[in-house]
Formats: sequence, structure tokens, C-alpha cells
Amino acid sequence: MSEQTPLDRFKQALTGASRALAHEAEVEVAWSADTPTQSGKNFRVPLPGRNLPREQAIEARGFADSFALRLRHHSEALHGKGAPPEPIARACYDAIEQVRYEAIGSTRYAGIRGNLDAAVEMRTASDPIVRAEAAGDVPLPTALSLMLREALTGEAVPERARAAVDLVREDILAKIGTDMDGLADVLDDQRAFQNLTLDILRDLDLTLPETPEPTDAEDGEDEEGENPEDQDETDEEDEGGAEPDAADARSEVTDGEAEGDADQDVEGEQEMSDGDPSDDGEEGMQPVRPNRPWTDFPEGFDYKAYTQKFDEEIEAAELCDNEELDRLRTYLDSQLAGLQGVVTRLANRLQRRLMAQQSRSWDFDQEEGMLDAARLTRVVVSPGHALSYKIERDTEFKDTVVTLLIDNSGSMRGRPISIAAISADILARTLERCGVKTEILGFTTRAWKGGQSREMWLSDGRPANPGRLNDLRHILYKKADEPWRRARRNLGLMMREGLLKENIDGEALMWAHDRLLRRPEDRRILMVISDGAPVDDSSLSVNPAGFLESHLRKVIDWIENQSPVQLAAIGIGHDVTRYYKRSVTIMDVEQLGGTIIEQLADLFEIEK
Repeated sequence: MSEQTPLDRFKQALTGASRALAHEAEVEVAWSADTPTQSGKNFRVPLPGRNLPREQAIEARGFADSFALRLRHHSEALHGKGAPPEPIARACYDAIEQVRYEAIGSTRYAGIRGNLDAAVEMRTASDPIVRAEAAGDVPLPTALSLMLREALTGEAVPERARAAVDLVREDILAKIGTDMDGLADVLDDQRAFQNLTLDILRDLDLTLPETPEPTDAEDGEDEEGENPEDQDETDEEDEGGAEPDAADARSEVTDGEAEGDADQDVEGEQEMSDGDPSDDGEEGMQPVRPNRPWTDFPEGFDYKAYTQKFDEEIEAAELCDNEELDRLRTYLDSQLAGLQGVVTRLANRLQRRLMAQQSRSWDFDQEEGMLDAARLTRVVVSPGHALSYKIERDTEFKDTVVTLLIDNSGSMRGRPISIAAISADILARTLERCGVKTEILGFTTRAWKGGQSREMWLSDGRPANPGRLNDLRHILYKKADEPWRRARRNLGLMMREGLLKENIDGEALMWAHDRLLRRPEDRRILMVISDGAPVDDSSLSVNPAGFLESHLRKVIDWIENQSPVQLAAIGIGHDVTRYYKRSVTIMDVEQLGGTIIEQLADLFEIEK
């Protein structure tokens, strides 16, 4: 492993400080060349230069501190409940709230005061206020927030914005009077601070006075007047995604194959758009198959987890808010746009191969059946010839389900996980058009180097050979019975940097295999996308050498030799052929899309 750069060490320190300030252990800090943003527990702060210039480092710390203070001292629900409807008033309301939680940090923590000042300077530099030459040109949200910051923390208005603020200062102070004086006393009380903020906005004639809320009786009448069935239908439509997605349309067919696949694509889109709520299904309703469940693994596996108390199986949508999921999906679509040509052609190839297996076939030269049009000349020339008929041959196409199990470890970060997510997206759509149900799963851990399981082991006195010492996180991106259109947004979660941690492949295989065995389909295919051996530093440091790898080999051997599930694997940059009989290793991630298609196509042609 290469030595860490000063920038890497700075990022680690920044992440640790942000977690401590926010009181959130899952905060992740990433670099951004664009506007610094916060999405839940993910912070994107300005990227300093390679040599870490002091000014740039302070700016990065300032934005990280601001985001951490927001996470700790700000309630989004309370903020949204009191927000005024007028656009300018809402902008001022948001800016003032930011001043509040940053003022808490400036007054309580002397060490971050300078960091926040640097962040304010950077924000102000790109604000229209620096170009204002008349009072009418001054953006009121910025001016008001800078004035309040000055009153609450004693920090002067940045010099580049001072002249513009002075243009409107007297007018603002004349209107709000003494309303600003009480803000410092309620910094810790968001509700009280919010009420005073609304008073200021009303004094500035930016929002209307409060109107009485409807009575309980009125509320009850309104609720009774609504049709709950209509509401449910609306919710389902919203959940399914009513917005047209240009990337989806782009990825269906390329110019070179439009004629050959246009009909199939139209039919496929109709099938997806006609998704019925009943398609989602309930996992509890899935039949239990009589053939070997994973619990029948031999006792000789010699593998255990210290505790399974902290493991989780979770749907992707529960790991971040809807806004972040939308942003991540947009990013994935932008990546998809650059690969749509190659991947879509391969997907169409798979579709044609699968549909060919389901197409009609005939036995010719039969004594009875349907008249063979190709033999009409024979009928005319030799009317007595009896072998001029054809009979449709029974073609068996086994009902199939495919599970795509994707390694969500930290080593997959960057291009590999992007290609894996893109391929999963394309495959789900393609297989759905072919009538093949597809499940997309991911596996990682909840923490680096051991989580709560390790803490329990430490508190128990460190018993020898404890087994697995990390908390599993198994992610459901798309259930087999769930239409692609409802799950498409979830796949963007793989782009989230803080998600990817360590990988315990053996237990992930057992989990995915068990889910497949509970499916009613005749043919079940499990495809693993990984970049190497299982890694969990916490478990490997206190157990015999090869603890995780040995378990993985035994699980694979059992599935390949005794299970009805067909298993294949694709290794990215690392050799996985030493684990899986049916596998391929690629060194260039650009090959992943095509490799998945080819592997699947081969598996579909195998009869077990």
C-alpha cells in the first residue's frame, strides 16, 4: 500500500473533526471542485492544493465545520414547518438559520471561529453582493445574514461586501427596530429563534402576518373528503417516478440497432410502465423451496460470527434521503451517457439470444399438421406427396431469476463501482423486457476495522478466536419482484463515497443464495462482481490466517457442487478464478459491461 499523501492525512483529520463536532460517527468528507455542499452525512468541501496552502486548508475546515454544526444543531423538520412561502422571505429565512448554527460554533469553539470566517469570505466572494453599486442591487438575504452575523458574533462584515451592506443597513435597522436584540439569547432554541426571525421578515414586509390555523373540525372534514384510494394511487405514481428520464430513452437502443430492436424496446417500455403494485410482492409470501437451504451447510465450515446482533439487511432508500438519492442517480445517469453505446449494444445482444430461446421452432416434412408454405410448389408438382406439412415443436424455456451481487467495498471506489452500477441498471431493464426477474444486492460493512461487534468483544475481555468482528451491511437495491422503474433511483446509492467499506464475501454469498432458494423460478442464477479476496481488518487480526478466505472457498464449493443455483463471478482488477469455477477476470473496467452480458448469455444456455 502506497504511503498516504499530506492531502489524504488532512482529509482523515477533517473527517474525524467533523464527526466529533456533529456527534455523528458516519459523517464522510469528500473533496469538491464545485460549490461545497452537504447531503445528509456526506460533506463535499473545497479541494485544497497538493501542498495544502494554509488559506485553502482553513476554507475547507470552515465548510466542514459549518456542515457539522448544521447536522448537530439544526432540525430540518422544524425549519420547514415555519418557513414562509414567499421566495425572497424563504431565502432570508434560510440564510438567517445558517447564521444561527454557525454563531453557536463561533461563540462556543474558539478554534473554529477563524475557519468559519474563511468560509464566509469564500461564499461572499462569489455572491452578487460584491458587484452591487446601488441599494436596489444588494441581495437582501446576503446583506441581512452578514448584519446578523456581525451582531451575534462580533465579526465584521467582509470588506468586499461592506460597501454594499452599508447601502441598505440604515433602512433595515429602521424597519426591524429592536427585533435583532433578542436573537443572541435564543441561539440554542431553534423554535424561539425561528419565531423572532419571522418577526424580522414581517417587519421588512417580506412575508404576511400569521393566519389562524384551521380548526380540528375543519381538518377532519377535509380529511374525510379525501378519497384514500385516490391518494394511494397518486402515491404509487409518484413513487414510480413520473418524470421522464432522458438517459433511459438514450440507453434503450443505439442508431445502429434501432431497426432490429425497436419493437422489443417499445414492448419492454410498455411492460415496465404497466407495472402493477402486485408485482412488488412480499418477501414473507415467497415459498420455501424444498431443496437445500444454506442452513444445511456442513459443520466443517468452521466459521462463526462473534455476534449477529448489529448486522443489518436494509433497503437502499433507507440509507440516505430522497434528495441525495436523486442527486446520486443524476450522477449515475451522467456516467451512463458516456457508455450507453457499448453497453446497450451488448444488452440488445443478450436480449436477442434470450428471445431466440423462446421463439417458435418447427419440425418439417410431416405427414400432417400445418401446410408448409415453402412446400407449395411441391404440392402443385407432386400432389400425391404427403410430406408437405409442419408441426410446431414444444420449446422449453425455464422460468428464470437472476441475482446480481455487487461488492460494495472501499477498493471498488471510483470507476469500478460506477461501471458495476451502470451494468446492473442496463441488465435489470434488459432482463425485465425478456421476462426474467432480476434482483440486485450489495454487501459491505457498517464500519471500518470493526464496529459494535468489536466493541462488544473488547468489553467481554477479548476472548480468543472470536470469529467475525464487524457488523454486516447487506443492501437491497432491487428486489426480484420489484419493477425496474421503482428501483432505478436506488442504484445511485453505490456512488455514495461513505457507503463503501470492507467486504465479507462468504456470508454475503450465503445471504444471496438463501434469497434465491426461496424463489419459485426453475432456473436461478447468481452472479458476483468483486475485486478480490474478502477483507476485514478487525476479523483477520484476531483469527487464524485465511479465516475469511477459507470460509469463502467452502461456501463457493458447496454452491457449485450441491446447490441448484448457477454461480458465476467477474473479478475487477484481481484474479477471482482461484475461487470460482465459472469466472473471468478483467483488468480494464471498461470491459465489465460486456463481460457480464457474455457470462449471463452462456449461463442461460446451460441446462442443469
